[in-house]
Amino acid sequence: MKYDYLIVGAGLAGATTAHELTKAGFKCLVIDKRPQVGGNVYTENISGINVHKYGAHIFHTSDKQIWDYVNSFVGFNRYTNCPVAQAPDGKLYNLPFNMNTFYQMWGVKTPDEAQRKIDEQRKDALERMHAEGVEEPRNLEEQALTLIGKDIYEKLIKHYTEKQWGRKCTDLPAFIIRRLPVRLTFDNNYFNDSFQGIPVGGYTLLIENMLKGVEVKLNTDYFEHREELHKLADKIIYTGEIDRFYDYRFGHLQYRTVSFETETHDMPNYQGNAVINYTDSETPFTRIIEHKHFEAFGNEVYANPVTVISREYSKEWNPGDEPYYPVNDERNSALYAKYKELADREENVIFCGRLAEYRYYDMHQVISEALKKVKQLL
Repeated sequence: MKYDYLIVGAGLAGATTAHELTKAGFKCLVIDKRPQVGGNVYTENISGINVHKYGAHIFHTSDKQIWDYVNSFVGFNRYTNCPVAQAPDGKLYNLPFNMNTFYQMWGVKTPDEAQRKIDEQRKDALERMHAEGVEEPRNLEEQALTLIGKDIYEKLIKHYTEKQWGRKCTDLPAFIIRRLPVRLTFDNNYFNDSFQGIPVGGYTLLIENMLKGVEVKLNTDYFEHREELHKLADKIIYTGEIDRFYDYRFGHLQYRTVSFETETHDMPNYQGNAVINYTDSETPFTRIIEHKHFEAFGNEVYANPVTVISREYSKEWNPGDEPYYPVNDERNSALYAKYKELADREENVIFCGRLAEYRYYDMHQVISEALKKVKQLL
């Protein structure tokens, strides 16, 4: 059997390109090394709850075309991301930083009071830097202190960030935190986007509907069958790690990876929220996800007598681990540029998605970029 396109990876990038090319009349074969479709947005039903097996995914966008596009495959619910942080002092704080946070932190009740407190702490940080002869923040710690001040930084940013990146904040580049969401309103909605929600029935259903009418082969490792797979198609859309595609010719790109401890509990409500971050240094995990809160609201939470939680641990990536987040420092950016130079010379291979393009994409951006790539092919 001969195909027009071999698509490596059945995640969002692969499913989007497969759907669009099939709709345009091309014959596509999608392969994935995993036993299921969905990539890292895969959701598994456990005890009637759609569990985000590879970490929490909340769809959000201000692009109405993308919102309408995903809703053409499955309906989305009204989930709004309002995470909570458990700080080193044991107290709970609302995120992102807003009037609720500032009231919890300082007892201030008006935007003017909150702004004065922030300005006072920012001024202290800037004066300390200037006393050392430093004009611009040299690292993440200095950047955060000049943006939000000592209290918020030490209780809600410092330890959480160091657990996420496995590095001291003084060793992380300032640009990582150049923009901090600060709101002088009592608004706990984490995202500013116009549209937000979770697919009704889970992300796996979204991917399955995108792949309807497309031939899919699971449990198929591209690198184990590369030679024979290349004979099956005229062109390849590759969504895996770009450095692996080139057999690590210039060395490994670095990633952060995540591991999970998932448990089912005989109680209807474990923590009362989908996401609670642990911003102290002693707790080894970064956050706990309670999956039912993505799709059950109000008294619906109690309709199911059990709940499923996942503790999330961030760690350094090693070969063989699942890559999650690219480390966009100078070393990796320079290394990726070498691989991209090779990729740009390819006539019959299209690199698409977070791993293939070595950049952090939100889900709506993955879909948008995949649609652009298909448009270029048509």
